Amino acid sequence: MSSIKENITNFKNRLPEHVRLVAVSKTKPAEDILEAYNTGHLIFGENKAQELKDKQPGLPKDIQWHFIGHMQTNKVKYIAPFVSMIHSADRYKVLKEINKQAKKYDRIIPCLLQFHIAEEDTKFGFDWKEVKSMLESEAYKNLENIRLDGVMAMATFTEDMEQVRREFKQLKQYFDRLKSDHFSDDQNFKEVSMGMTNDYPVAIEEGSTMIRIGSAIFGARNY
Repeated sequence: MSSIKENITNFKNRLPEHVRLVAVSKTKPAEDILEAYNTGHLIFGENKAQELKDKQPGLPKDIQWHFIGHMQTNKVKYIAPFVSMIHSADRYKVLKEINKQAKKYDRIIPCLLQFHIAEEDTKFGFDWKEVKSMLESEAYKNLENIRLDGVMAMATFTEDMEQVRREFKQLKQYFDRLKSDHFSDDQNFKEVSMGMTNDYPVAIEEGSTMIRIGSAIFGARNY
């Protein structure tokens, strides 16, 4: 069985230059994260705020922590002091809370708008109309401690890669429309976070700039 170090090095060598890797370290111990970190990798993804809050103090300070799980408003406070990006801003209420907590630490927290593109009800996310009306609202303009850097979504968990491809195409279309209509002058609005271990090649073909890979680097989850 190959090591975490080998896995992450092989992965990064295969990726196009414009695609960044988020090494999903959820449920993994500090020593596994350090093995990946010691290859020079800095971006790690966690999906539980409490777990991330507990891990962060004992690991190198230059790690860029990306929160990728469903964001509950009452958990934002745990990660607001240090999180580098929140991928899963899936409703206005969450953005408002991130803004509130970021303000306490005099920070601007980069966020991605999570869209619902899957044919599964279990996935979270905005729909197009919600995002459009939010971006045109006065309430949104008052959120001075968040920065929208792009979009994120999860495809349906299926072996039908053509369905997955359609869903990823949809997210890229949302990104392109938002970029032209609302963020044309904003250099930070450039991320399309889509693709995981089972579907990342399709995601990259469809315009992903950030893939979230866990088990292909760290092995099976520890539950």
